[in-house]
Amino acid sequence: MNYCPHTSDDIAQMQSDIGISSLDELFADIPQKFRLKQIPDIPAALSEQQTSSVMNGLAGKNKPPRLILRGAGAYHHYIPAVVGHIAGRAEFYTAYTPYQAEISQGILQTIYEYQTMIARLTGTEIANASMYDGASAMAEAAVLCAKMSNRTKIIVARSVHHEYRQVLRTYAWANGYTVVELPYAPSGQIDLDALQRKLDDQVAAVLIQSPNFFGVIEDIAPLADAAHAKGALLVAGFTDGTSLGILKPAGAAGADFVVGEGQSFGNPLNYGGPYLGVFAAKEKFMRRIPGRLVGATVDKNGQRGFVLTLQTREQHIRREKATSNICSNEALCALAAGVYLAAVGKNLKRLAELNIYKAQYLKNKLLGLAGWKEVFSAPVYNEFVLRCPDAGRANEKLKKEGIIGGHELAKDHPELENTLLFCATEMLSKEDMDGIINILK
Repeated sequence: MNYCPHTSDDIAQMQSDIGISSLDELFADIPQKFRLKQIPDIPAALSEQQTSSVMNGLAGKNKPPRLILRGAGAYHHYIPAVVGHIAGRAEFYTAYTPYQAEISQGILQTIYEYQTMIARLTGTEIANASMYDGASAMAEAAVLCAKMSNRTKIIVARSVHHEYRQVLRTYAWANGYTVVELPYAPSGQIDLDALQRKLDDQVAAVLIQSPNFFGVIEDIAPLADAAHAKGALLVAGFTDGTSLGILKPAGAAGADFVVGEGQSFGNPLNYGGPYLGVFAAKEKFMRRIPGRLVGATVDKNGQRGFVLTLQTREQHIRREKATSNICSNEALCALAAGVYLAAVGKNLKRLAELNIYKAQYLKNKLLGLAGWKEVFSAPVYNEFVLRCPDAGRANEKLKKEGIIGGHELAKDHPELENTLLFCATEMLSKEDMDGIINILK
């Protein structure tokens, strides 16, 4: 695409239309002391060899951790080599969302396959491709429920990831909705009685996570029944996507929307992103969900093909009718997830079992240390909360050994002082965990 700058006539016409005499008037609200008076010295360009040397020198300063015991929304899983190989191909590897996808059968097929796998894992009929991350997926679902029902209240469990709740409050504030937090019981699960007391005819949606932020598995069916009895919808999230390999799908348990973070599916830990927002729903909400849907069809020769069935992005329809503004190439993250799920296949159940076994082993070993106690009694997936004599000191000891320790919950949950949220995935060996216990002794 050629770069076409505005001519002086173009600029003059625009200034006339908006009623200014000079471009400086556009910056009148910026104090002079903050304005750039001259362009700073910019170093000369480097050759490719010099650039490579500089970048390698900077990369050499990184000190990757030896082991990771932390999840809290970002999970350390093994990524098969085929994921990077496919996702890195020139046909897919772009920074921006793929336009004219309808003429690229390859991109359409990968999106279709991803949607199909996500729908099956979540127990729903449809899934989009995709949202920015798990937090925005949950917030989008909540706002969608409120708009459909013309209700103004959203209930969110306090056991939902604190960053998800922050994003939800921002979306709710922008749309004029009220957010009500629901306490968790001593078990770490949602207090069903408290939920029923808070439900009224103004509640549009109830938002939960299973596994929740504490790693605890919720009993979704009673929560769905309680919400539906009051005319509200249930939005069920999840933290680590690999849990979908073994837990009963939330959609099959009565959830109307299933949302969560798909980073665990082939997307590496990378300073918080890019992530992958999973968004799945019952078929009756198909024309209301954000994002785009790819469908399978046949061409004039009777051969199988793929097509963009629904396009609700602002580039495709009038902005005021758009339900999505996803612009970065989330399709690439979805592609990585699709390749990962295809590569792992039915072994996803075995992988989930490994995560459960490893978490239980580490948890039991830590409980053998003096002063370490269990906080919640409900079943967990691969994360768990323990109270210890000194959470900060424990993490410092682990850090000195090149290990990222558990997440200190008191930062986000003041009531959970001196508690650590640990995570154990297939990346930890028995020897690794035994070594961690020796450090903490």
